[in-house]
Amino acid sequence: MTTDTDIQLSGPFKASDSSSHSHDVKAIRIFDEGYGIIDVYVDFAAPIEGGLYKDKVLVGNIIDRLRALGYVGPNFGHSDPGLQERKLIVLEAPEEFSAFAKLKGWKNLAEEFDDE
Repeated sequence: MTTDTDIQLSGPFKASDSSSHSHDVKAIRIFDEGYGIIDVYVDFAAPIEGGLYKDKVLVGNIIDRLRALGYVGPNFGHSDPGLQERKLIVLEAPEEFSAFAKLKGWKNLAEEFDDE
């Protein structure tokens, strides 16, 4: 589900998990603004098995897609398990992701409070 406050980073693609099952990803998106740490939302076309948000191969394929789109930086970890859903994986991006997100239109609200 996307809203007016989303920035879509990627459209549809296929990503495999460690069991070699292929999954149709509908989109990768972020909210258009936030404070520091960015949650990355990965929407799937069909429900996925619980716990796949921890599958290193699947997450690696998602990060590879972001790298193909210009992201340079370390791998992601998963976000709070309570945020995971049947058709959604939420990943927590490292600080280095902010530069890529800004290029896509993301606004870091914390910068308004930085001392200069």
